[in-house]
Amino acid sequence: MPEEIKPEFWRWTESNWVDPDINWRDAGFITVGIDVGAVSSQAVIVADGRILAYGNMRTGFSSPDSARSAYTFALQAVDGLPEGRMDYCIGTGYGRVNVPFANRSITEITCHARGANFIYGSAVRTVLDVGGQDIKVIRCDERGNVTDFLMNDKCAAGTGRGMEVFADLLGVPITEVGDKSFAYRGDEPKAVSSTCVVYAKSEAAGLLRKGWSTEEVLAAYCRAMAERIYALVDRVGVEAGFAVTGGMAKNRGIMDRLMPMIGVERMQTGWDTQIAGAAGAALIGYSRCIKGKDRTKQTAHRGGSYSSTLRRLMKLLRSKPRVLKKESRSVESQRTDV
Repeated sequence: MPEEIKPEFWRWTESNWVDPDINWRDAGFITVGIDVGAVSSQAVIVADGRILAYGNMRTGFSSPDSARSAYTFALQAVDGLPEGRMDYCIGTGYGRVNVPFANRSITEITCHARGANFIYGSAVRTVLDVGGQDIKVIRCDERGNVTDFLMNDKCAAGTGRGMEVFADLLGVPITEVGDKSFAYRGDEPKAVSSTCVVYAKSEAAGLLRKGWSTEEVLAAYCRAMAERIYALVDRVGVEAGFAVTGGMAKNRGIMDRLMPMIGVERMQTGWDTQIAGAAGAALIGYSRCIKGKDRTKQTAHRGGSYSSTLRRLMKLLRSKPRVLKKESRSVESQRTDV
């Protein structure tokens, strides 16, 4: 008798995307950002400062393998782009030092600020990133430079991994958690009392035994997560221009409870909020290419020469002066130390 396969309620849909209006063959520089997180990994491919393609998938057991899988997944969306065409690659996230083909690694705090500045616009001043294992609140200026930040301890409470544990416990697909938490018709329940996922899970099981519905327990846990996130946000302070990155930005069960506590309007974007870190890394890589930083390492990695890279830059300057000038204001504004 075949073994019964247990449903994976925590699993979310992996995705990749390409901009059909960008021809990578016309690009002077192709840069890549790889964000290896505790739960998910993203690869963003940038062509001359514009996002060409990205891949968003689950992190595996190995950070190097996850980095390569994410990059391969992004490449699959692009017609004919060879793996070795990249001019520069930056690794970020939990596994940033284990991206085998990266030219350098940069903290996710720097990359999320820069990525949020791109996917939400230059009006961003506060970035909330709720990742798989931690929460970060980042203050930034109009150029995406970090001015202040605060990070919680590495605990699953209030993070993506904590929500996955609850989805599995209650047998609710992770993508439906937010809506189901508002399906309870009674008064909004109080938040579960424990901030630790292990104890909160035990508390939730006890509530179910007492006759609470799944929707009521979800509402109580989403409120607890919102309150935990708010406590961190309140310590940093919030300016108008509030952007949320990471997978939890897609969970209205938490976001719709959090925003009234904060008291500002949340910014909206058409981009996938999970790619912010990788996008920021790729854009910083493009800035370094324009400035000529790490040129020897960069060309050796790609298998090209300094002269060929210079020819591509000169071609870009001649063929797209207006586009380059516009992009150079937004991308070259990064601090020279990154």
